[in-house]
Amino acid sequence: MTDGLEFTRDGAVARLTFSRPEKMNAITRGMWAAIPGAAAEVEADPGLKVLVLTGAGRHFSAGADIGEFRELRSTAAAAAKYDEAVDSAVAALTAMRKPTVAMVQGNCIGGGCQISVACDFRFAADDARFGITPAKLGIVYHFASTRQLVSLVGPANAKYFLLSGELVDATRAREIGLVNDVFPAADLESATARFTETLCGRSQASVRGMNRIIEKIVAGQEKTDDEVEEIRLAALHGEDYAEGVDAFLNRRAPKFTYR
Repeated sequence: MTDGLEFTRDGAVARLTFSRPEKMNAITRGMWAAIPGAAAEVEADPGLKVLVLTGAGRHFSAGADIGEFRELRSTAAAAAKYDEAVDSAVAALTAMRKPTVAMVQGNCIGGGCQISVACDFRFAADDARFGITPAKLGIVYHFASTRQLVSLVGPANAKYFLLSGELVDATRAREIGLVNDVFPAADLESATARFTETLCGRSQASVRGMNRIIEKIVAGQEKTDDEVEEIRLAALHGEDYAEGVDAFLNRRAPKFTYR
């Protein structure tokens, strides 16, 4: 990996941890640039089924490391190059067929919130705070990330975040659909682990196929296409379908083999 990121495995679950607790896990350009490689490693490893993203210490991430901006975003050309790393990280997470789960505690702000929104699921501790702050920096937010945010919380709430830069607590984040669920901080780890175990026990052909179709819908696709029909046909002829039906009819837990 790179400084500031830790990549670990626990059975079928991989974990990518922002590990700069002394900087509230602010994300450097090197960290942005390393995220696509981690995503690719998870996708390529048949033994891994889920990727969890979290932060070391008390916070998920306070966002991009503003301390780098004077040097790395000092000109339009430099800013564009920096943004390439951010866009690539978001795109890599978005394109993953294996599910991604953001486990959020403390501050989840700016680029940290951007990363969490790019994940498939977000579980938060009750002390979490969320915000996206380009209006405080004179920055216009990325198109793909704006689309993802609007798809989660709707245009009115997206405008609240992006135009005001104000923060919301975990309860409000759940109310508007920004997070899936909120737990006491002491229970966040175990609650997330239970959910990842559930994901690992489901048909991976179903999980990854449906994840891809939902991605296409969020991107604006309104009708089926050849890829969607191929995904559905492959599942119909796959071992998981036969196993799932047999397990249901015989009232037993399925043992899926697709990897």
